[in-house]
Amino acid sequence: MDIKVAIQAAPFSMAYAYDEVLSERTDIGAVVSFTGLVRDFNETPDVTGLTLEHYPGMTERTLEAIGEQAGQRWALNAVRIIHRVGHMQPGDAIVRVLVASAHRREAFEACDFIMDYLKTQAPFWKKEHSAQGEYWVAERHSDQQDVARWKNI
Repeated sequence: MDIKVAIQAAPFSMAYAYDEVLSERTDIGAVVSFTGLVRDFNETPDVTGLTLEHYPGMTERTLEAIGEQAGQRWALNAVRIIHRVGHMQPGDAIVRVLVASAHRREAFEACDFIMDYLKTQAPFWKKEHSAQGEYWVAERHSDQQDVARWKNI
């Protein structure tokens, strides 16, 4: 399985990795992707921006390990994970996960799995900016519930 991870401050294309993954391949029957965006609301109703920090080196290794775990659970051809860091505005893309497989069910499940583990295990820290000030975003109980469901599957 082919895994590539990128952490960057620059915006990325919504078509990120799609053409590259499919180039000269006829064994892929499904490509599933997820793109996460900055919302203009979260803990306050007027989010004006988001700053994302990470732990260089550790973050990349963690994302690769999550991709490898997905590859151990499902027959995948390729996994691409790109995550932005730095300051972003509402509407900006933060994360893109792309999974290619011979079959759609495996691609859907693996993409969902990767996002659940990324939200709970990757060393990122989010600071939201609003009219009320800046605050660090706390982990949500629902994110832990989402990842827990994979333990029995």
